[in-house]
Amino acid sequence: MSKQPLEKIGDRLLSVPANGDARREYRIIDGRPVLVDFETSVLEESTVETTAAASEVERANYSGMSQLIKKMLSPDKDGTRKHIEKLREQLATSEGKSRVLVIGGGSIGQGMQPLYDDPQTQIYSFDIYATPNIQFVADAHAIPIEDGFFDAVVIQAVLEHVLEPEKVVGEIWRVLRPGGTVYADTPFMQQVHEGAYDFTRFTESGHRYLFRRFDLIESGSNGGPGLQLMWSADYFVRSLFRSRIAGKIAKLAFVWAQLLDRFIPEEYAVDGASGVYFLGRKTDRTISPQEIIEHYQGAQ
Repeated sequence: MSKQPLEKIGDRLLSVPANGDARREYRIIDGRPVLVDFETSVLEESTVETTAAASEVERANYSGMSQLIKKMLSPDKDGTRKHIEKLREQLATSEGKSRVLVIGGGSIGQGMQPLYDDPQTQIYSFDIYATPNIQFVADAHAIPIEDGFFDAVVIQAVLEHVLEPEKVVGEIWRVLRPGGTVYADTPFMQQVHEGAYDFTRFTESGHRYLFRRFDLIESGSNGGPGLQLMWSADYFVRSLFRSRIAGKIAKLAFVWAQLLDRFIPEEYAVDGASGVYFLGRKTDRTISPQEIIEHYQGAQ
């Protein structure tokens, strides 16, 4: 998608052509622009229009006892809170409000609330479906924002759901200002979730190499083998009895396993982690294949 200025005409946005380019038209649905190139996206234009950009994946609303159980099964990770605090420390060195892009911000991710509450942070958020938490609908493979606009980008539990992670990370690099910060949190050992919209997993080293055009601030495991054991119990029993409910009961029975992660050294956690994270700074340098071998942080 070319990054051209837009003008509003009725319930449409039209690109302002440059050098004789044809104008591109975008819908505004419920007050939110849908800035998607449907020719290159998994989204279908007719479906987006007829559903008012609703999520293709069913997303449950939890309350009462179900909310309590959900909290037990998917607690906020201490690691995420620490990583977001580290990101806020990086942003605190900038003057004025920091512009932060949240990719996949249809819901506020675990451990992310302090970033949203920070008065020195201006959050911009988008997803491939519409919710009150986003400003526009877009596909992360073609972010409709000019180069170098953001001070930081956060992409939490999203890269497993995109077809071309390297293309998305290239877009992140493009929309960040020089020296801008990225925080990414991505599954490693987790089973498939969100069905047909789940594509990829990363080891810690593979995740680091994905962000090879960024200088490393911190990286490692985020959710250890104990948390992954709980996930495995869910999917084993779910598969054996062909029942999601049975799986959730098994997951609840293994909720204690995640508590043991605090006793596992990081070098062992990295090799069997539920997820991995990367905190880095945009640079013009690209790490080499030899450097990624030297980067390995595991116990093997």
